[in-house]
Amino acid sequence: MVDLRNDFLGIKSPNPFWLASAPPTDRETNVVRAFKAGWGGVVWKTLGEDPHVVNVNGPRYGAIHAGDRRLIGLNNIELITDRPLGINLQEIKKVKREWPDRAMVVSLMVPCEEQNWVDILKAVEDTNADGVELNFGCPHGMSERGMGAAVGQVPEYVGMVARWCKANTRMPVIVKLTPNIGDIRQPARAANEGGADAVSLINTVNSIIGVDLDIMAPEPHTDGKGTHGGYCGPAVKPIALNMVAEIARDPETHGLPISGIGGITTWRDAAEFMALGAGNVQVCTAAMTYGFKIIDELTSGLKNWMSEKGYSSIDEFIGMAVPNVTDWQYLNLNHIVKAKIDQDKCIKCGRCHIVCEDTSHQAITSMLDGQRHFEVIDEECVGCNLCVSVCPVENCITLEQMTEGTDPRTGQPINPDYANWTTHPNNPNRVGEAAE
Repeated sequence: MVDLRNDFLGIKSPNPFWLASAPPTDRETNVVRAFKAGWGGVVWKTLGEDPHVVNVNGPRYGAIHAGDRRLIGLNNIELITDRPLGINLQEIKKVKREWPDRAMVVSLMVPCEEQNWVDILKAVEDTNADGVELNFGCPHGMSERGMGAAVGQVPEYVGMVARWCKANTRMPVIVKLTPNIGDIRQPARAANEGGADAVSLINTVNSIIGVDLDIMAPEPHTDGKGTHGGYCGPAVKPIALNMVAEIARDPETHGLPISGIGGITTWRDAAEFMALGAGNVQVCTAAMTYGFKIIDELTSGLKNWMSEKGYSSIDEFIGMAVPNVTDWQYLNLNHIVKAKIDQDKCIKCGRCHIVCEDTSHQAITSMLDGQRHFEVIDEECVGCNLCVSVCPVENCITLEQMTEGTDPRTGQPINPDYANWTTHPNNPNRVGEAAE
């Protein structure tokens, strides 16, 4: 039996899929619809005390599409909630009372003075919410007011506010981190030192999605003017995975719970985040693209995969990929692979040849005996994977490990056994002696 139940910081939910703080979690109507659909929890859209938050009455989103109109990136310029704080708090309390088995975390953002945080924490506690998420990530609008990413980019501020909140609430405190920083480990360490119970990441990436070349203004634009916004969706997933892994493998934040966010669209995306250390995941853009019923595919897909792999709970594979994330200098330079083309699957489009010829190692033929034919030249192939990446036919080109013979690049014997890579002569950081 596969059990998807999740316990994150003592916050229990029927599955590890939460909706992230965003428009889908802005009000009771949306959240109830999400819970009815099967979502495990929500992070309520960011609350603040500023009565002057007003969103634009016009385009708030810009999009990047693939050739088939599939949405791969979304930019937004929406601010935190512009609904009255009191109404939000009433709805949070009502929804939590009616859905006690679902996770209810509330996102918060107030000016950086301790009393502001004390006041709003007390108000949220009265709703019986399960926890709070400190929004230190929003890169637009609020950051210009000294909040959001303006706090998240200064580790000292992150630690300071985390300490304030931990000293003034019984609720678990999650710190939401901004990706708009040089080293994600620094604010994560500060959050950890400040006593935060967990971190969540990533928030959106600072961006301009495009330019309207007719009126020469950034998109989206309001009355002829545009601004930078937050980028999210499938396109940011690689950035998010790397940052989650950096925190998970950092000795100074090892063991700090992580809620993974960033481009999660399929069950596989979620499993990858959890394999890299996330204790659960938060979803936004996928729900805004396909609706709340996408939860059915997320839960059923994850269950099926776990059953195939023999996992009975998500705890069994959380963090399993972290030990295999390393620095480049520790990669095995004695590991040799070569590209191989399945001639039965090849449609002879020639894409592999032209990209290898123009931009790589001239390792793929285009003709053989006067006929159009694409074949890998082992002596030239370095296994870079470019041909695999651009081939339009899945599994037509694969990388095959060479386990015997010699490396055609160096003439040196290929060692099929690199279990002892830590002491191998090719390892510049081998154990026991200085690298030559």
